[in-house]
Amino acid sequence: MTRKKVKLAYITNDSARKATYKKRKKGLMKKVSELTTLCDIDACAIIYSPYDSRPEIWPSPLGVQRVLAQFKTMPEMEQSKKMVNQESFLRQRINKAQEQLKKQKKDNREKEMARVMFQSLTGKSLQGLTLSDLTDLGWVIDQHLKELHLRMKNIKEEVVKSQNQVKGAQGVSSAVADHRMVAMKSNIEDSGSNVAMKSGEEGSSMQHAALDRQAFDHMHNMEAMQLQMMHMAAQKQQNHWFMDMMNAPPQPPLPHPDSHEHMGFTSEDMMLPFADHNHSTMWPNPPPAGGFNFP
Repeated sequence: MTRKKVKLAYITNDSARKATYKKRKKGLMKKVSELTTLCDIDACAIIYSPYDSRPEIWPSPLGVQRVLAQFKTMPEMEQSKKMVNQESFLRQRINKAQEQLKKQKKDNREKEMARVMFQSLTGKSLQGLTLSDLTDLGWVIDQHLKELHLRMKNIKEEVVKSQNQVKGAQGVSSAVADHRMVAMKSNIEDSGSNVAMKSGEEGSSMQHAALDRQAFDHMHNMEAMQLQMMHMAAQKQQNHWFMDMMNAPPQPPLPHPDSHEHMGFTSEDMMLPFADHNHSTMWPNPPPAGGFNFP
């Protein structure tokens, strides 16, 4: 809970005024002690009141005398430079409040004229304005125009600055690219020289490896040619056999199974070895009465 703001006015109630005095006096003494400890300065306090027969002194009578003696040694202008009484304190407060009021009136007048200016842009008439109002309106319009011109100038300067930065970045990037190209070229030249030096050392071994490779390729080609020749010979032999078969003379037709002329006898002269003309049985043993039972 926040403490309620105290009204700075004389307390008419005697008991309340006495209680406030005792509480505030204790707080004041504590603040002076804290100020001297934290900031390492010389300070003293002397309080007279109708409630005490003797004045309240801090820190001690000797300490108070020492601070007062130091104060008296200063010039009079320095002594009264920040010294105020009740009347001067109130006067300072009144002057400060008047300055704040004047500033607030100026701000309100500018806002009022700005509102009139924007309303006139929408088509509202300026009739009814006094000469003072028109003068203030003109001043507000001039201020807004100055702000607009200043903003346009700042924007143009920012655009030019950004363009210069882009150009500078492009120049730096091109310089970096050229430097990289030079470095790559030098690296390539160095690698070429290293390869040339290594080629002299490894020339003989590479030559032997190339000769071995050529011999292996020659043997492989010979084997492939032999296989191809064998395949062609087999194909030629198969074609010769097929041609012989196609050129052979035709064979005589085989006799029909029902024709017996090629045997030198006719069907009438042909006799069966197991039956007569009447198909009587000529079996060595006559068949059983019930016939043969074949399994």
